[in-house]
Amino acid sequence: MSIQDKERMKFINELLAQYEGISAAAYQQIIEALEVQQESFGYNAKKQLKVAMFDARSYDIAAFDGEFHSHIQAINIPSSLNLVSAIQAKGCLAVCVFVNDECNEPVIAKLAAYGVKLIALRCAGFNNVDLEACKKHKIDVVRVPEYSPYAVAEHTVALMMMLNRKLHQAYMRNKNGQYVLDGLVGFDMFGKTVGVIGVGKIGRCLINILLGFGCKVLAYDINVDEAFQANPNVNFVSLDQLLESSDIITLHAPLTKQTQHVIDENALNKMKEKVMIINTSRGGLIDTKALVQGLKSGQIGSAGLDVYEEEASIFFHDKSGEVITDDVFARLTTFNNVVITSHQGFLTKEALSNIAQTTLDSFAEFIDGKRGSELSYSIGS
Repeated sequence: MSIQDKERMKFINELLAQYEGISAAAYQQIIEALEVQQESFGYNAKKQLKVAMFDARSYDIAAFDGEFHSHIQAINIPSSLNLVSAIQAKGCLAVCVFVNDECNEPVIAKLAAYGVKLIALRCAGFNNVDLEACKKHKIDVVRVPEYSPYAVAEHTVALMMMLNRKLHQAYMRNKNGQYVLDGLVGFDMFGKTVGVIGVGKIGRCLINILLGFGCKVLAYDINVDEAFQANPNVNFVSLDQLLESSDIITLHAPLTKQTQHVIDENALNKMKEKVMIINTSRGGLIDTKALVQGLKSGQIGSAGLDVYEEEASIFFHDKSGEVITDDVFARLTTFNNVVITSHQGFLTKEALSNIAQTTLDSFAEFIDGKRGSELSYSIGS
């Protein structure tokens, strides 16, 4: 019996102790009292599911408010979920988290002690969640398996074009009245070879955009989609072939044990000199220390990063008045051929709407009594 159920039974026994026998009137009084008490078990007086929304930003709140959701009460919490902030989920049956929230075993255990039964991720990746701990503590986990793949694909191309045409440097020069073109020479995208690592929905959207530029596309994926592999405009090759032949390499694979540091010192040494590297997937796909060395040596011509392997303490926070204590990240920011965006590839109105609607659908299913694999977007069940 869970802590929540024990509390419920204790409350019922206390009510029953007040009566000698159960008349119809007494029974009705107990039912009414239970309905009032229901608020402390994850529902408010309006019988709405109480959800602790961690890492809630203005755009998250606006997106969820933009979708009709009379079935939940969102408690917006600006701080990230961790062992200290977990107490703010007390009284909620569900928590809603994002990519950098801590969902490790100690945090999961604390959430379970507070009666949490559902963790809803506002993203596709779930490498920050200890699924075994969730199973142990009987907490269901749902995610948003897909949302506007165009958002991330288009952001990827934006980074490519910014680095290629050095738009970030041109912008800063022009702001300072330096209207000179020296050092801003780029290249035609047409005819260039782009290696795409990971050809899920985002990777495929990106490939379609690149083909529009007239690029030659090389693709690599551990799990190959046979239907897409038949695309005559895309050459599926080995990882080594892709690394050796690409002018631009862009990452769109999930972070797993197999893909952790897929771009390391060994991989960098196989690449063309002055290669452009783009990562809009997960920071852990790149060994950042090796990346810094490649930039210093000139092996890497430029890098566009929307993610960073130790981003949790940096991205989504205002660090303008602080010293960055992460030496590797601080070094990255010194290169004028590196563009960093703080995990904003997903940030379009369409993607936010998709995320909100899918998450709300999961809450509706949970309220209807669905659990585990019955939940449409369940993981780890």
